[in-house]
Amino acid sequence: MSELDFLFAFAAVLIAGVMCCGRDGRAGWAAMAVYGAMLVAVMAAAGKVAGGSIPSALGFSVLGHKIGWRMDGLGWFFSMLTAGAAFFASWYAAGEWGRAQPGMKTQHLLLALNVAAMLLLVNAGDLLSLFIGWELVSWAAFAMMAQKGGPAQPAAMRYMIYALAGAMAVLAGIMIVHAVTGSFAYKDFAAAFGAMSSGMKWLLAGLFAAGFGVKMALMPFHLWQAAAYSETPGASSAFLNAVSARMGLFALILVLVKVMGLSALAGLHVPLIGLSAKGLLMWIAAFTMVIPTFIALMQTDARMLLTWHGIGQGGYMLLGVLVGTGLGTAGGLLHVFNYATYQMALFLAVTAVIHRTGTSDLDRLGGLITRMPWTYVTLLMGIIGLAGLPPMNGFVSKWMIYRSLLDSGSAFLLIFAFVGTLGTILSVYKLIHNIFLGRLRPQHEGVREAPWSMVAPMLALGGIGFVTGWFPGLALNLTDIAQAAMGAPELPHGLGGVATARGSLNMIWVVSILLVAIGFGAIVFYFLGNRRYEVNQLNNYAGGHFLSPQVPYQFSHEFYPGLARVIGPWYRGSIVRAEQGIGTLLDVSGDLWRGIYHLAWTPLYLLAATVIALGWAIMGGM
Repeated sequence: MSELDFLFAFAAVLIAGVMCCGRDGRAGWAAMAVYGAMLVAVMAAAGKVAGGSIPSALGFSVLGHKIGWRMDGLGWFFSMLTAGAAFFASWYAAGEWGRAQPGMKTQHLLLALNVAAMLLLVNAGDLLSLFIGWELVSWAAFAMMAQKGGPAQPAAMRYMIYALAGAMAVLAGIMIVHAVTGSFAYKDFAAAFGAMSSGMKWLLAGLFAAGFGVKMALMPFHLWQAAAYSETPGASSAFLNAVSARMGLFALILVLVKVMGLSALAGLHVPLIGLSAKGLLMWIAAFTMVIPTFIALMQTDARMLLTWHGIGQGGYMLLGVLVGTGLGTAGGLLHVFNYATYQMALFLAVTAVIHRTGTSDLDRLGGLITRMPWTYVTLLMGIIGLAGLPPMNGFVSKWMIYRSLLDSGSAFLLIFAFVGTLGTILSVYKLIHNIFLGRLRPQHEGVREAPWSMVAPMLALGGIGFVTGWFPGLALNLTDIAQAAMGAPELPHGLGGVATARGSLNMIWVVSILLVAIGFGAIVFYFLGNRRYEVNQLNNYAGGHFLSPQVPYQFSHEFYPGLARVIGPWYRGSIVRAEQGIGTLLDVSGDLWRGIYHLAWTPLYLLAATVIALGWAIMGGM
């Protein structure tokens, strides 16, 4: 058995074990151990995939075509993220949080099914096995989203409608490729693509970009994700946010970048507007960076705020990869890794707040910093990473994407990236302020820190973000393997960062100087200033005055009223109306399909089938 077969075997054994013993209180810890073993197995395979690929014995024949699975450097990178995210999700769910959840056996089972489906997807050896994995991921994610019931079910159903439409686009593209090449193999598709007509290239690029873009929530296919992910239970939601939407990015990289090639996409020109197919995708990524980010700014629920940011961060990843340089590709892939660490930490921290307070409503929280200090530290590290600021790892990947855009002369795209970061900084400050800073709510006076079974994985994720921000070369060693499999230019780097002809980044110096400055400030504040006045958390302080609990003074509601006045009408007038229109269209489509399958229509179907058959027979006789 190869290392890939061991991964598949681990996944199968875990599914069987959870189905058999999932109600046992130790099931979560056992699942965590299996995911840890899977992560170790993936890391052990790094040497082999760096110089080639690892085949699997799993495979079968369809219509005379042998299909199978094979792990290369790109699949290895996403397998590592999948196993790692599952490890932290199961660790979090193994203790007190899992014991407080109804139907935890189902959650363990659905997490195992999602991991197995993702491993099949990212290690697909041809287009048909890719589609099999794609559909399994869609259905496994749907089950995970819908498990809670209530508002989660319509959100999951909306996702499924989007996913089915995307799947049909992908299947149509695969069937066209097979009709042209007579094969499902990637190499045959790549060899034939260059000789195809421009119209055929556009058709295939459009089908695959739209189909895969649905799962990545690229605009305009983004309206499903925020509600679907935020309504999923905490640890499962953290897993979906960390890696599930990145499955769309994987497929886009595989088919559009690796198989079709960026040079071929750059040669497809859009009439009248002067853009290529590559440029059009880059602008779609740019708008995906900005618009969902400012929608996040309008949210008053912590989970919705973070899921909208998840959509925006995907735009950064895709934009970096599409630049196509060594720096851009490495920055995009590194941002996938970085995002998985800080977004998962953020969702687990918000889940801890919900576990203790019963709410994620930002207008009903505040002042929890002294009640939940370790959760505060986790959220602080996470929002610094999300905002792309030092010393966390998000700064490194965003800097690389900025630098690659500047080097490639994409000034307007660079401006979009900066604007997206500005919106992120504003909204994540709102997040941490409204949960942890300001006045403590009287009803939360007795709140205490989450248990260590929840705090430990949160802090571990925050620690990974800090260490890979201080020493980014550790994470860049991982992206090297994926870049090599993509055929992207190699990026020379060291432990502290990268050095290019037009700019360099050494995070060892940046973070070290920053830590010295923070330490000096702490000394001055705690030992030399001695002018502090401690205010009870049920009180407040503003404008030089101490405010008692009797004074109704709270900053959490309408946090950015000026921006809200500017963005609000546009948001309600454009985004909300568009979402309502799409929702109405989906409802009408659902009613239509229900009518089609209604028993009362059966005679009409038989009549139509008879007329068609008679017409075919008459035409054949002529």
